[in-house]
Amino acid sequence: MSNKAQLSNQRLDTIINSISRTEDKLCFRVISKLKEQLKSDFNVNLQWEKKVLLGDVISILKNAFPEVSFADVRPSSFMSPDGGITYIVDKSGNRYPLLIVEVKNQGTNDSRAIAGLKPQSRGNAIERLGKNVIGFKTYMLTENIFPFVCFGDGCDFDEGSSILDRVITIAMFGELNVDHTTNVGPNGIFNRGSYYFRKDRWTFDEMYAILYSIAKRAIYYYFSKYGEEQFK
Repeated sequence: MSNKAQLSNQRLDTIINSISRTEDKLCFRVISKLKEQLKSDFNVNLQWEKKVLLGDVISILKNAFPEVSFADVRPSSFMSPDGGITYIVDKSGNRYPLLIVEVKNQGTNDSRAIAGLKPQSRGNAIERLGKNVIGFKTYMLTENIFPFVCFGDGCDFDEGSSILDRVITIAMFGELNVDHTTNVGPNGIFNRGSYYFRKDRWTFDEMYAILYSIAKRAIYYYFSKYGEEQFK
């Protein structure tokens, strides 16, 4: 294992040990196990990072689209999805996003009702989600997949909730709880991502199965586009 890969694993372990939010901790444990399984199953080099600098994204876009102008940003500005970014790395050290994972919990009115309290207005976790979706969609414009996954739970996401329509809007009006890793439509214009939302919490096994399936789809996509031998 390279020093960089070792550091990636150490960062993931450190975050697992330091976080307190239940959903985030579960997500990191799933990703930690998933990385080792994917390495074993596909014999590939994977790296994990908690964030990506906006400047690095813009540099990639400038190189891919030299005819397009891009704004300048502060060197320290970044995007940091809840579950980080898992990359597949080729022989030359080039990294390709394999999984971009968010975890959102929204809604306290069920517990407030039990306590005899009045309901509160619903939270804005979904509005915050939308910013990262736009950023990562742009980051992935050179590919025909968008391996972005968001798990949402809480009473605000109960069946029939209007909040779910906000998620559907972010998903470019695609169905929820469906794998949308592969872009669809003319020239892959619909780069939706996958959004798994419900009232009940997602379990380790459920998250693992969904993320493994999406990561496997992404690996085969990169193998097909760039050549499997480039990653072995």
